[in-house]
Order: sequence, then structure tokens, then C-alpha cells
Amino acid sequence: MKVSAIIPAAGLGLRMGSDIPKQFLLLDGKPILHHTLSALERCSAVDEIVLVVSEKEVEPTRKQMTDAHPKVAKVIVGGKERQDSVGNGLQSLDLATDIVIVHDGVRPFVSPDLINATIEAALECGAAITAIPVTDTLKKVNADGRVDRTVDREGLWRVQTPQTFRVSLLKEAFAKARADRFYGTDEGALIEYLGKEVKVIAGSEFNIKITQTEDLALAETIAAQVKANGPGARAGSLS
Repeated sequence: MKVSAIIPAAGLGLRMGSDIPKQFLLLDGKPILHHTLSALERCSAVDEIVLVVSEKEVEPTRKQMTDAHPKVAKVIVGGKERQDSVGNGLQSLDLATDIVIVHDGVRPFVSPDLINATIEAALECGAAITAIPVTDTLKKVNADGRVDRTVDREGLWRVQTPQTFRVSLLKEAFAKARADRFYGTDEGALIEYLGKEVKVIAGSEFNIKITQTEDLALAETIAAQVKANGPGARAGSLS
């Protein structure tokens, strides 16, 4: 069985207020993307990684990342939307790939255990996503900034990555979405649109997505705790 990972990292990071794309901002002295790739490479089940970046970042990223990360097989150009970037990655996969993982380039603290759990679920069910239950109170707010109503949070989950699939199923979902000009906010949504079931695997609060300045500050704290706990420590097992 061959397992490939697609890492979409073509974002501009506008919410960071920086000229540097967020995936290349430094975390513990190295680019966030470096930490993400290292996390994927620590999972022995992952055979290869396809990295998807913006056109102007392809050559610099190839030079910077491929030597440091032997599992990075390709660095390719992304698309206008995330779905386009993942689609490009999907089309570039080795034909021998059986299972494909999609993981955000700015989620650097994913654990091998979590990745393996999604692979096992995808083998069983075809599609698996990671998510955590919503614990905050939710409000529906109108255009004037006033509360319209409180939303029942029962059964609501916040979706993360990795999201893992049988490659044939994800290709089928992308083909239908492309034909119907449908765009989803994640790959799981494309499986739903196809009419297939998606298995949910409990994620981790440490598996943060770094999109704002506050997230980077939190990430520095997590990285410091991982380092303090020794080389075997991983986010998700921190005390």
C-alpha cells in the first residue's frame, strides 16, 4: 500500500498582515512549513509528500525544502482556490498511490498517531477527517452586528486536517465537483457532495492552524513545550 500526502501551502497569509506568506514565517527559528513537513515525515506510513505552493514560490521552496525533507517528491504550482491547489496535487500523484492525505501547510503539530488513525479509517470507510467538538456558545449574528439567535452546538464539530481518503474516491469527488463547478471549504465537503459517508476522527486542540498573529504566538508556546519535554514529545501528548 502506498500512502501519499498533499500539503497545500499556496496561501498569501493576508490575515497575518505580513508580506511573507504565512507558511514561511518563522516558528522556533524555522519556517512553519518545515515543521509541518517534519511532522508528516515522522509518520512511517507516509511514503511521499507533494507540496503545493504559489507559482513564484516553486523554485525557492524546491531548493529550500527538498534537501531537508527527503519524503518531498514534488513541489508543484497551486491554483486560485485551495480546492484547485489540492486538485493539482491529486493529479500529480504517483499512479501507485492507494491512500492520499491532505494536510494544511500551517498545521505544524499534527502527530503520527493522528495521521495513522485517519489512514486506518480511510481504509475502512473510504474517507476520514479530523475534527473536535464545539464547546463554545455559538451565536448567529445579523449584518448590523446584533445577535439574531443562539445556535445549538449539539453535534457540531470544528474540522481540522489531516483528511484522508482512498485516492480513487477523492478523484471521483473532485471530478464531480469540477463538472458541477462546486467548491467546498474542505475535501470532506466534496465527499459529502458526492453522496458518500465521511468518518470523523477526534482531533487535537494542539493541532492548531496558524492563520493569525495570535496563532503564531500560541505555536511558539507549544513548540517550546515540545522541546522542553524532549525529542520524543509531540503535540497532543503534552501535559
